[in-house]
Amino acid sequence: MDFPSLLGMLAGLVMVFGSIYAHSSGNMGMYWDPFALMIVLGGTIASIFVAFPFEEVGQAFRAAFKVFASRKVQVREVVKIMVKIAEISRREGIVALEHVKTENAVLKKACQLIADNADPALIRSTLAIEITTMKRRHKVAHDVFKRLGGLTPAYGMMGTLIGLVQMLSQLSSPESIGPAMAMALLTTLYGSVFSTMIFLPMGAKLQARTLQEQLQLEIIFEGAKSILVNNNPVLVYEKLSSFLPPNERK
Repeated sequence: MDFPSLLGMLAGLVMVFGSIYAHSSGNMGMYWDPFALMIVLGGTIASIFVAFPFEEVGQAFRAAFKVFASRKVQVREVVKIMVKIAEISRREGIVALEHVKTENAVLKKACQLIADNADPALIRSTLAIEITTMKRRHKVAHDVFKRLGGLTPAYGMMGTLIGLVQMLSQLSSPESIGPAMAMALLTTLYGSVFSTMIFLPMGAKLQARTLQEQLQLEIIFEGAKSILVNNNPVLVYEKLSSFLPPNERK
């Protein structure tokens, strides 16, 4: 579980709604309008399914869930894994890497390439394919959340215009001006909250994870090439330590 990301989002929501609660003297009902929410969320959902296929929208939300449900893998952990694989290769031979147990499909593929004594050029081309595929997959999810982050404020503004039209058309009835004005402002509030606190941060997190996964792939395949050239664990670490910040190197 990526607790920092989850805590950051929850902290932002708590501070915003806590401030609303404090300044409304506990009367949170004035900030609830199902029709305003219907305009913002209903319109956004409708537009996002026009802009993207259903499968891509579902893929984006699954990717977002995975970001928050999975723990961030540190670079030093990937380096340690590759050094451990080098130790197995040196002790038992490269053929033993066929039996390495791992849930990481890319790492499993790298071990198989090492065991097959693959050409370094093949490893590099495999890396390029994996990175390109991963970027394309993540870009879809990032684009969905970026578009969601743009749609919610737009529909919030649309709701504001609807509320203003209602208010101006009922100036002869003072009692109806308040509800119309409330909906006009609440749709903008809802759109801003969904955009700045949920959708745009999720898109940014997915983009950051793309860079992290790309770095992990590069470490795995650079490690695989090093093991093929010289399976000395010390030399493998010396090469892969270039990916680490200076304060984490031995």
